[in-house]
Amino acid sequence: MTILEDVLGANPKPEILVRAPGRANLIGEHTDYNLGYVLPVALELATYLAATRRSGVVHLRSLNEPGEVMIDLESPPERVDGWGRYVSAVVRALIDEGVPVHGLKGVIGSSVPLGAGLSSSAALEIALATALSPDLDPVHKAELCRRAEHDYVGVQVGIMDQLASAAARADHALLIDCSDNSIEHVPIPRELAVLIIDSGTGRDLQSSAYNDRRGDCEEAARVLSASSLREVTLDELEDGRDRMGTNAYRRARHVITENERVLATVAALDAVDFDAVGDLFAESHRSYAQDFEASLTEIDALVDIACRTPGVVAARLTGGGFGGCTVNLVHRAAAGEAAQTISSTYEDSLGKSTRWWLSEPAAGAGPVDLDGAQVLPGRT
Repeated sequence: MTILEDVLGANPKPEILVRAPGRANLIGEHTDYNLGYVLPVALELATYLAATRRSGVVHLRSLNEPGEVMIDLESPPERVDGWGRYVSAVVRALIDEGVPVHGLKGVIGSSVPLGAGLSSSAALEIALATALSPDLDPVHKAELCRRAEHDYVGVQVGIMDQLASAAARADHALLIDCSDNSIEHVPIPRELAVLIIDSGTGRDLQSSAYNDRRGDCEEAARVLSASSLREVTLDELEDGRDRMGTNAYRRARHVITENERVLATVAALDAVDFDAVGDLFAESHRSYAQDFEASLTEIDALVDIACRTPGVVAARLTGGGFGGCTVNLVHRAAAGEAAQTISSTYEDSLGKSTRWWLSEPAAGAGPVDLDGAQVLPGRT
């Protein structure tokens, strides 16, 4: 059964049925909170919420996590444990903004794997915001959900995850300029598919070194008297190198060169120059691993195996780093065979099992048309 069928089995006659996708970032890691460029795609892996309207309260249970969440809209709690903290955070952010919020009772189910760097939390947030306030503009919705996670969950995320889930277009990547949250839809050549491979190494954004890396970036910008690294050139960084710590310098070098690679990737996709796309992904992964120090031995091995596999155009680590998944652009005709080859070679070499998913670039969040809904389950 698909996750949508599971959700409808738990709530067969919903008044509200919405979907919000997970995302894979093609290129542009840790550039979002530095006000740079990112290029994510939304995935067919998604979170679904089926609910009926209920006055004054948000009452949800999850098919993926234990327990139920009950949020009083008149006085939402300041602290909720587990997955419910994201529900409470979104409700509080909407209320703080003065957005009209109606109550609901329902069930949430998701095919976005937890802890894999595919933005399961953002998909939950955007699905809930879509159900609670269906008339919200996608960009405004994303900004409110980012604020919810930042202010009430305590994770210093950028805008990318929420905006990709809210505003993506089918068959396109989403170029986001994080200095003003403006977006541009970038066509993905039809002969390409997106292959996500889970390395089997988990990650926890809150307990990882994410906030440390962000602090390094802020140090570099502060030393250079810049409001963000978006304003800094490589020459300016080199001039100020002796005035900052080694870590700050290396993190900043990654961010500055990564911004250049994002724009170059957009141009290469537009030109259908697959060799250039592959080179840019490889450069991005090296920078992420060496300058940002956010990769692992297993991830590096998985990327190397993919780059040697027929049918693979490009491969790199995606997401916040420190484990999780790789994103691969593969020729559609060879996608299944390539996925099996990469997975089996990795397992034989490192003794770790993998999961993988093939996906079209998907549309952003919205109501589900039951007559036309098609959901592809993850392959293992």
